[in-house]
Amino acid sequence: MPREIEWFSLLVPGLLPILAGCVLLFVIVDLACARIGVYRHVWHPGLFRVALFAALFSGVALLLRQ
Repeated sequence: MPREIEWFSLLVPGLLPILAGCVLLFVIVDLACARIGVYRHVWHPGLFRVALFAALFSGVALLLRQ
């Protein structure tokens, strides 16, 4: 069941705080992948980054919103 959060008298989706946290987590993982050199071994780095963010957000949202 989707839930809204009241924030300054506005109703925002309940996944918004999870999205904000996943953006920070993605930046950390992205920097780590760049330093290790993962992007040299993937076919399309931009597509890999989008898929990585989608996997992180989906996984965290499924774990936290059971």
